[in-house]
Amino acid sequence: MSIRKRLSQEESRTLALDAARQLLIEQGPQAVTLKAVAGRVGRTHANLLHHFGSAAGLQKALARHLARTICATIAQAVIASRTGGGSPRQIVDLTFDAFDREGGGALASWMLLTGNKDALDPIVDAIHDMVDELHDYGSGAMREATLMLVLMALGDAQLGGPMSQALDLPRSAMRTMAEQMLIEAAERAGLRGG
Repeated sequence: MSIRKRLSQEESRTLALDAARQLLIEQGPQAVTLKAVAGRVGRTHANLLHHFGSAAGLQKALARHLARTICATIAQAVIASRTGGGSPRQIVDLTFDAFDREGGGALASWMLLTGNKDALDPIVDAIHDMVDELHDYGSGAMREATLMLVLMALGDAQLGGPMSQALDLPRSAMRTMAEQMLIEAAERAGLRGG
């Protein structure tokens, strides 16, 4: 007879979101279902319905969870870069990895394809908040650089491999272009260290 530990509501949500993130990375966005997540964390489908309301609610919560954790990591890299402890390439790699290896691009595409467009709001909001935190509002060059970096990373996650191969370019070509763009934008904005 097994005894399950009683988790707080927040602990239960976090456990479910971590499981959803692993499913996303391992099997893709179509695998992130209430049933699959419930099975992975040893909870019932009804328990997850209580926390998220629906599969769309789970996906939106996952998008928020991914966006917050990824943006926090990128913000730390930006701050480190400004103080000489990091580099623009680290920022580029973190952003590209978030959309590729971490499944952010696949999740965004899946939500758009399934009509769950408002689930992208947490991603957009987290990026907006990060930019506001790191740059004063008037820094147009860095806002433009952020837009370009995110869209480049999203596009690379979707088509980077096949396009690089078709054009006989190294797989890292888009990351190298994004790094150069970020360096130039930082110089235009007068930011030290990139």
